[in-house]
This record gives sequence, structure tokens and C-alpha cells, in this order.
Amino acid sequence: MAVPHRSAGRRSFYLNVSRWAVAPSLVYVAIFFAAPIVVMIIVSFWQRVGGKLEAVWSFVNYEKLFKKSYLLEGWFNSIEVALITTVVSILVAYPLAYVLAYQVPKHWQKFALILCILPFWTSYLVRSYAWTIVLSETGIINTVLLSIGIIDDPMQIGYTRGATVLGFVHFFMMLLTLTIYSNLVQISKSYRLAGEDLGANKFQVFLRITLPLSLPGIAIGAFITFVIAIGDFITPMILGGGNEMLLPQAIMLQVQRANDFPMASAMSVLLMISVTIAYFLLARWLKMDRV
Repeated sequence: MAVPHRSAGRRSFYLNVSRWAVAPSLVYVAIFFAAPIVVMIIVSFWQRVGGKLEAVWSFVNYEKLFKKSYLLEGWFNSIEVALITTVVSILVAYPLAYVLAYQVPKHWQKFALILCILPFWTSYLVRSYAWTIVLSETGIINTVLLSIGIIDDPMQIGYTRGATVLGFVHFFMMLLTLTIYSNLVQISKSYRLAGEDLGANKFQVFLRITLPLSLPGIAIGAFITFVIAIGDFITPMILGGGNEMLLPQAIMLQVQRANDFPMASAMSVLLMISVTIAYFLLARWLKMDRV
């Protein structure tokens, strides 16, 4: 009868040790993640009076946010750009991940993955400025099109939404490739072979077996892409040229020029709510909360 008692005592001891081991991580998360978010939400209900921040609680900032059309337009533009970037990145990254997982020999896959990671070794800022050179009126694209006679005058490719999306896709397609690839290699080959034995062709096997089983990898990469794209400030400013108002740019204007931190906090809360909704939509669609 003493053995179960000792076993229960050991479990209790290890449970207490594990709780203490996790405590530093919880404190770190509370200080550097939870606390700033709470402060941001609180400040969003304050007001800026006479150039000073006053703890006067009201919904004035949110009322202004939804009354000013250019701020709402910036919010919608941010969502549109992030969605377009996510969809295009998936369409480009999935074939590449599929080829890496099933067409490239295993002894070459590590080398191929290194090549995919190489863009991450270059500064994000440098890549954005490099695209401005490529997309300019005297860049390589316009130069080639003019030389072969497709166009008579240089096209305005840079400083547009298309340029912003292109810069985003160049970065995020590799991130999505890695998440999708890691999911594809975990799919057992026997599933695909069983489908072929049952009379399915390669396209049917992909559509009914490979694609559904790889959806978690797509969802994870899509969520990360959406989160970073909707909150990015650098790429829209450099490649978009500030010609289209996005919510992160509006937030920076409130901080740098207007010095209106309550308004900037309210806009940041709206951005955070958008990201939260995107997460729950993906989690519900793929039932990722049960994985």
C-alpha cells in the first residue's frame, strides 16, 4: 500500500518543480507581452488634452476612428493588402514546397532548403530598396519591355500597391514554403500509394489526400504572413511610396506628427482585433485548436 503513496508523492513533487520551472517564462510573457497590450488598451480610452496625456476615460478615440473616412480606408487597405499577399504567397509557395518534398532527392533537400533560406540573410530594408531599383522607370523590367518593343513608354510599376504586394510576396513565399514543406514531409507515403492502388490518378491523390493533409501547414504560414503583412510599415512606405494609406502608416503619423498616443493606441487595438479575428477564423476552419 505504500508504493502508490510514494508514486503519488513523486508526481506531486515533479508537478511542483515543473510549475516553478515554467514561472520565469510566465513572468517574461507577462512583462514584455501582456503588460504592453494592457497598457495600450488602457491608453486607447484616454485623451490628449492641450498636448498632454490625461486619464479621462471615454470612447472618443474610437468614435473618431470610425468617423474619419481616411482612417477606415487605411484599415480596409491594410486588410486587402495582407489578404492579397497571403493568397499570392500560398499560390507561389505551395508548388515550390511540393517539388522540394516529393521531387527533389532527399540528399539534396537540405541544400535546396538552404537556398530557400538565403533571402532571410539579407536585410529586410535592403531587399525593399533593391525592389525600388528593379521597379523604377529605368529598372530592368521597363528596360527589357522597352527593348523588345512591348511598350513605348516606361510603366509606373513602383510606388503602387502592386509593388508593395510584390515585395511582401518575395519575402513571405519562402516562409510559407518552409511551413508547407515541413507539413508535406510528415505525410506518410503509404497514404498516396493507397490512393493510387484504389484507382485514383495523381491529381485526385493530390486533391483528396495531399492537399487536405497539408492544410495545417498552409494555415500556419498564412496566419504568420497575414500578421506580419498587416502590421508592416517599412515595405508600404518604400515600395508603395506612401501613395496609399495603410493603418500602420496612420499609426506612425499619430505618434510622430500629432503626438496623439491615445488615438494611435485605439488604432493599434483595431489592428490587434483584426489579427485576432483572423486567428480564430483559421483555427475554426482547420480545427487547429484540437491538433
